[in-house]
Order: sequence, then C-alpha cells, then structure tokens
Amino acid sequence: MENAGVGWIAAIIIGGIAGWLAEKVMSSNMGVLMNILLGIVGAIVANWILGLLHIQPLAGWLGYLITGFIGACILIFIGRAIRR
Repeated sequence: MENAGVGWIAAIIIGGIAGWLAEKVMSSNMGVLMNILLGIVGAIVANWILGLLHIQPLAGWLGYLITGFIGACILIFIGRAIRR
C-alpha cells in the first residue's frame, strides 16, 4: 500500500469503497467491515495476479480503487464457487 502512495487510513477508506462497489456489482450482501476487508485483501490479491502476468498496476488512489474492486470481485466469485 505504501508503494501505491496511500496510507493506512486512506487504504481503509478506499478498500471500503472498492468492497462496496464489488458488493453491488456482484449482487452480494455483506457488511461494512467485510467490504473494507474485501477491498484491501482484493487489492493485494489483484496486485499479486498482475505481478504474475508482469503487468504494472496503476498507482495512487484511483489505481488502488480499481485494483481493490477487481480483486474483491475475484474474491466474491471464489467464495461463491467454494460454497457451492
């Protein structure tokens, strides 16, 4: 997160927004804390996947939001696949 140019407070806020957006797009029903966790962990997962593909993720707030959103969607998809 420090490489993206955002601090911990901003990461929590942006992670919450990314998780909330993913929740709405994926028609999921989660709470605020889960949205924050999905956004932050989703950003970490998406950065890892992009690293494996040798793709440089966007930097800053917008990049963290987009990466967190994509990663949160991936995590929701995986969670649904495991539950079935």
